[in-house]
Amino acid sequence: MRLLHTMLRVGNLEESLKFYCDVLGMKLLRRKDYPGGEFTLAFVGYGDESDNAVIELTYNWGVDKYELGNAYGHIALGVDDIYATCESIRNQGGKVTREPGPMKHGSTVIAFVEDPDGYKIELIQVGTQGSATKQESSEQLVKS
Repeated sequence: MRLLHTMLRVGNLEESLKFYCDVLGMKLLRRKDYPGGEFTLAFVGYGDESDNAVIELTYNWGVDKYELGNAYGHIALGVDDIYATCESIRNQGGKVTREPGPMKHGSTVIAFVEDPDGYKIELIQVGTQGSATKQESSEQLVKS
């Protein structure tokens, strides 16, 4: 088994595509209207679906807003330069909700942004994730 996609319901498909493709740099992989069901699916990602997990944006015709609830967490994206990425997102009109910096109780450098529907996206500085876990594992190996 492998992870194929995560589905998000969006209130404005064009606005969401602009955010995910133009601001976050994903590619629109495929898009299809389903007139009988009155919805459109658009799949976006950083690589082909055959090798990468992607995001399915579902637009239900005539529905422009959803209650996100409190169970949803976030999507995480690895980035090479978190500070430049946040600046670029901000310059393109994106909303940075947590500035880059180490996570609480760890050394992983993170930031958070929001898409047009309010979904949270965590940015993680590549190479810093899992630092605390690696250190704890190393310490346990030394003790053994």
